[in-house]
Amino acid sequence: MADAPQISTLGDLKASGYRPRSVKDEIRANLIARLQSGDDVFPGILGFDRTVIPQVQNALLGRHDFILLGLRGQAKSRIVRMLPSLLDEWVPEVEGSEIHDDPLDPVSKYARDLIHDQGDETPVSWLHRSARYGEKLATPDTSIADLIGDIDPIKAATRKLTYADEEVIHFGIIPRTHRGIFAINELPDLQPRIQVGLLNIMEEQDIQIRGFNVRIPIDVLMVYTANPEDYTNRGSIITPLKDRIDSQILTHYPRELGIGVEITRQEAWAERDGAVTVHVPHVFRQIVEQVAFEARASEYVDQKSGVSARLTRAALEDLVSAAERRALIHGESETTLRASDLEAIEPAVTGKVELVYEGEQEGAQGVARALVGKAVSTIVKTYLPDPTAKGSGADGGRAAYREVLGWFSKGHTVDLDTDLRFAEYVQQLDRVEGLGALVDAHTAPPSPAEKASMMELALEMLHQHSLLGKEVADDGASYADMMGSVLSGLGSFGADDDDDLDDDEEDYRRFG
Repeated sequence: MADAPQISTLGDLKASGYRPRSVKDEIRANLIARLQSGDDVFPGILGFDRTVIPQVQNALLGRHDFILLGLRGQAKSRIVRMLPSLLDEWVPEVEGSEIHDDPLDPVSKYARDLIHDQGDETPVSWLHRSARYGEKLATPDTSIADLIGDIDPIKAATRKLTYADEEVIHFGIIPRTHRGIFAINELPDLQPRIQVGLLNIMEEQDIQIRGFNVRIPIDVLMVYTANPEDYTNRGSIITPLKDRIDSQILTHYPRELGIGVEITRQEAWAERDGAVTVHVPHVFRQIVEQVAFEARASEYVDQKSGVSARLTRAALEDLVSAAERRALIHGESETTLRASDLEAIEPAVTGKVELVYEGEQEGAQGVARALVGKAVSTIVKTYLPDPTAKGSGADGGRAAYREVLGWFSKGHTVDLDTDLRFAEYVQQLDRVEGLGALVDAHTAPPSPAEKASMMELALEMLHQHSLLGKEVADDGASYADMMGSVLSGLGSFGADDDDDLDDDEEDYRRFG
């Protein structure tokens, strides 16, 4: 941060050649300079290069107040909080002014009186752009006094002033952001009668207090965010206010898996600074992101509520933590993610998706496991042959897994405890005939640990396609021949056996 200019009086400011300009003109000029120089105006905002970002820039170039409209977790607040970077780093203000009066364009009575009394000797201080941003989360209890201001009866009584005198005003947070940017998040939550109080700011650029003949011109860029779901669930934006918001910009979730992976890589705390190094193969980053893509298309999830990008961030952090915990238990200094670690992301999923009635019937944990399973199936098939593909020859489709499935059909099982040491983990997987050769034939794992992880992912994919059975317990999972797994759950052949078999098949159809 550069040091503030040394100018300290109004006379010196005039001599410097300073000229006032509105905050929207200031942002426009700085944006033009950034665009011409090729600088990244909104660094770290991914996936919006051809959609949201150009529209925001268009609004700023047009000196528009605007609203970002989109579901939760679409970087709306982050974009808004980056806008102050387009302000001048330092601007002069009348020293002591509550609303940061421009020394050459004062609007408050305090500043006008001070300049009248002291002239060119009026003290000037400098305001950094970080102090020129205000924000308010709209809540039902927000009042006009909070936003605009109110009459201070104690000040009026002690100073013997009438309520029509500007000196008795206690300014709200919007006037205190004069010459800056003010954002209101979740605008529909603001009561309609309070939204009415914003109309003058939006159109006439002034504020009125308590109906008295006090009008103060306010220079502010107004920015709003809203979730479309709120329009019906909690409130709405009144029509006159919508009419005064110049641009409505729609945000969206990542449209490509790769963009989502990079967003999660940027946001998640995966590079730990502890005693354990956790290696995160790229396939697991893809699976975590695919979980969100599956949720955004799931019939069990309320699509109006949205599936926040916070889900993938929390899921990856839980995934890394599971591997880190396993290494700490065994006193290991490094470890690699495993397919069995994916169970750890269920808490991140169940807490961040809103279920429709059918989803509630299935249960949050059941839906979470189904989403993870579908994600594994979708992603692993981009690395290994698709077991459902037709006409792929001996090296593709189900034929590629003939040796693996044949081994299980002999009654063999693979038991994978969540906290197995690496040597024991690999030993279990190496028992499966043809599994290691299959992974080597289609992938190039950079380490034995990543090869073992891909081997387990292959078993999980086969389970998702109902080619292998899987029994899940609190301490791990066991893979076995599909028919053997079904029959093992039947017990003695009684009157209800057919129902049990039907239930098992239905579970595989639903969650596979």
